[in-house]
Amino acid sequence: MMNLPDIKTKSKPDLEVVLAEPRGFCAGVVRAIQIVEKALERWGPPVYVRHEIVHNQHVVNSLMAKGAIFVEELEECPDDRPVIFSAHGVPKSVIAEAKGREMLFVDATCPLVSKVHSESNWHIRSNRQIVMIGHRDHPETIGTIGQVPEGEIFLIEEKEEVDRIKPRDAKKLAYVTQTTLSHDDTIEIVERLKEKFPDIVGPKTDDICYATTNRQEAVKAMIPLVEALIVVGAPNSSNSKRLVETGWNAGCTSAQLVQGAGDIDWKKLESVSRIGLTAGASSPEVLVMEVLDALRERFNVSLQTVTTAKETTVFSLPRNLGDDLPRPGHIN
Repeated sequence: MMNLPDIKTKSKPDLEVVLAEPRGFCAGVVRAIQIVEKALERWGPPVYVRHEIVHNQHVVNSLMAKGAIFVEELEECPDDRPVIFSAHGVPKSVIAEAKGREMLFVDATCPLVSKVHSESNWHIRSNRQIVMIGHRDHPETIGTIGQVPEGEIFLIEEKEEVDRIKPRDAKKLAYVTQTTLSHDDTIEIVERLKEKFPDIVGPKTDDICYATTNRQEAVKAMIPLVEALIVVGAPNSSNSKRLVETGWNAGCTSAQLVQGAGDIDWKKLESVSRIGLTAGASSPEVLVMEVLDALRERFNVSLQTVTTAKETTVFSLPRNLGDDLPRPGHIN
C-alpha cells in the first residue's frame, strides 16, 4: 500500500504517531506463511492446513484465496492431499495419525516452539515431571503438552497456582514456558517455582520468543512518549494481547487491540495528541499501514519511530519442500 505524504489542514487536529520498531511479522511467522505458499506452488491447490497457520485472519484469508483450506482436525483432511501443521505445533498423536494414514504432511512448527518440545522430551527422558507456564486451550500449549505422556506436565497460568503443584519427587522437576508470554509476568512465576522447588531445572536460555520480547520492549520504550496505544493483532493472538497488557503495565491507561482500521475505538483517541502504534508478531505490515491511513483521515499526522532492536533472524524452510514429490510422510 502506498502512503501519501502527510498534508496538514486546519480542520484536523495534530497527532503524533510513534511507531514501534520492531513490530509485526517474526521469522517463525514468515517461515510458516512461506511453507503454505511453497506447498501450493509445488503441489497445487488445495493444500490443507490444520488450524490457522498463524493467528491472523488477514493472513488466513490471503492463503485461502490462493487455495489453502483451513481445518481444525486432521479427520477433515483427505488422505491424498498435502496437509500442513501450523506454526503453533501439534501433539505427537497428530503426527502419528498422519503417518498412519500415509499422508503427505509438512510441519510448519516455529523452530522456537520446537525447541520447547525438545526440552520437554529431554526432561521426560531424565525422569522429570514438567511445569509448563502457559495459557490453557492455546494451541501451542496443547501441542507441547501432547509431546509427553499424559499427566507428566502441570500447566499453570498464575503465580498462585504454584502452590497446587504436587510432584512425585520435588527434586525431579523442570519447567518450560509458552513462547508468547509476557517476560515480566513469567519471571514472577519462575521465581515462585524456584522458591518452592529449589532443585527445579529450567531452560538454558529463555523459552520466550525473541520477537515477543523485542516487541514488548519496544512498547515499554514508547509508553513514556504517548497518551494512547494501538496494537494491531488478532483477538486470539497471545503475543498481541500481551502487547496490550505490556502497555497497561507500563502506565498507559488507553491501550486497544484492533484487527484493522475498522476496529479502532475513536472515542479513546479524543483529546489525544500522541499515540503509539505497534503490531503483534503475526500481523502483516499492510494492516499497520491501514490503521495509519485511517488516522491520517482524521488527524494531521506526524511520525517518529522508537527502535529498541534490529531483527535479522531467518528460519530455513523444510529441506524437501522444493524437491521432487516425496513419498507420503513427514517433510522436515
